[in-house]
Amino acid sequence: MKPGLSLRVSQHLALTPQLQQSIRLLQLSTLELSQEVEQMLDENPFLERTAEEAPREEFGLEAADTPPQADDYSAEDAIFSGAQSASLAGAEGQNESEAPGAGADEPDWSGDGTVEMAPNDAEWGGDAPARTRNDAEGDDADATELARSHESLTAFLHRQALSLRLSEVDCAALRFLIESLNDDGYLEEPLEELAIALAGPDDLEQIEELVHRFTVAQRLLQSLEPTGVGARNLAECLTLQLKALEADDEADPDVVQTALTICQQPLEMLARRDVRRLTQVCGDGEERTRAAMALIARLEPRPGRKFVDVERNIIVPDVIVRKAGRANGRDGQHNFIVQLNPDVMPRLRVHDIYAGALRGHKGGEGHQGMQQRLQEARWFIKNIQQRFDTILRVSRAIVERQKNFFTHGELAMRPLVLRDIADELGLHESTISRVTTAKYMATPIGTYELKYFFGSGLGTETGGNASSTAVRALIKQFVSAESPTKPLSDSQIAEMLKEQGIECARRTVAKYREALKIAPANLRKAL
Repeated sequence: MKPGLSLRVSQHLALTPQLQQSIRLLQLSTLELSQEVEQMLDENPFLERTAEEAPREEFGLEAADTPPQADDYSAEDAIFSGAQSASLAGAEGQNESEAPGAGADEPDWSGDGTVEMAPNDAEWGGDAPARTRNDAEGDDADATELARSHESLTAFLHRQALSLRLSEVDCAALRFLIESLNDDGYLEEPLEELAIALAGPDDLEQIEELVHRFTVAQRLLQSLEPTGVGARNLAECLTLQLKALEADDEADPDVVQTALTICQQPLEMLARRDVRRLTQVCGDGEERTRAAMALIARLEPRPGRKFVDVERNIIVPDVIVRKAGRANGRDGQHNFIVQLNPDVMPRLRVHDIYAGALRGHKGGEGHQGMQQRLQEARWFIKNIQQRFDTILRVSRAIVERQKNFFTHGELAMRPLVLRDIADELGLHESTISRVTTAKYMATPIGTYELKYFFGSGLGTETGGNASSTAVRALIKQFVSAESPTKPLSDSQIAEMLKEQGIECARRTVAKYREALKIAPANLRKAL
């Protein structure tokens, strides 16, 4: 066959460096974006942080929109939570006199003529992890500063140990046990294993000496605050706290003695709230047994809970939603203003002096490389603007679809899937998935991940759909109102939902109940 040349015209998609960067920035969380900005500031000399606030029109904000500154169920779970779910928090009774702001108009960007256009969102792809929720606490104090100033459990115990007059050996043993505690304040490893780890398995005399020292140190550790620290299991932790109450005369001595007897029994009986059997074991009256069970339920099962480092759990919202004016007279709904959180938007610009010097030395050595770095700085700024614009557009579309939720609570949540928002905004589903992952919205009734507002729908008798979030809220209501002696089974809850016109199978009810951390009926029953 004779060789030859031919021309063919075709089209294909290519991931340019700018498009790759835009995709990556969109899926980053607020913390990850901050780290990316710091890295870019270190690497690119043409990029600098400006003290002035970025032009608000670049991020789709008008001047009037300035926001205000501000699994498995164990006996322990059943004892202290009782699987009594919290009552549904409604949104009624919140009236704010605020001026109405801008609606969901498209933002007006003021672009630089030398900067290339941002990539097309329709070409982005990806998957979405499961959603989570974190309710707002409403505290005025800065959560980050509180977390950073939080003292750890080991530091708190070491500080108390300084006041004890101990020999050098006993002090070292106590320090070693403090460092061996888990986050809950329990000493999980037996003293023999700790001694073997230090002395080795062959030196029996040294192991015996260490066990003796650790036994003395454990008694000292259990005398420190918080009460119950250094316990080896839950029963011992509760016993230490009950003895402290008895010593301080803070409770009825008879009730405390009954509670101590209960703690010596298998905790499964206490978890099942088997009052009849506990009364027989303790030999006391039913009234005193119930008082003892109530006293145990008020104890702290995890002494180290309040010392856990909570900084990683801090949620910084990307979007702020607030009410605008009074509710409409016809349907009682409020209008809502959706705006970006200015505290999370990096204020960046191209370094004017360096850019001017580069323009004045065209053709010099290394000019092409520096010109590329300048273009990268402009791309980075433009892609960040693109990121926040997309988040704002998606957030406004979500709020518009879920107005009933912001007015009436979880029971009014509508079914919503990614495709609904994608079709409305002309974006790809994967783009919406990236936008709603690890991005949070502060609302008048709490702080939620954007994915929280998406949920599948269950069929109703009228042919419509009910949101899975609303169904979970109904299940919480049913469980909170049930009789402690006759808790509702999953089948009964499914029947109650059917009476509300919602078709929900028993297995679906069980799945939603487990997602809500509600124990099965047999663990919620008070015998």
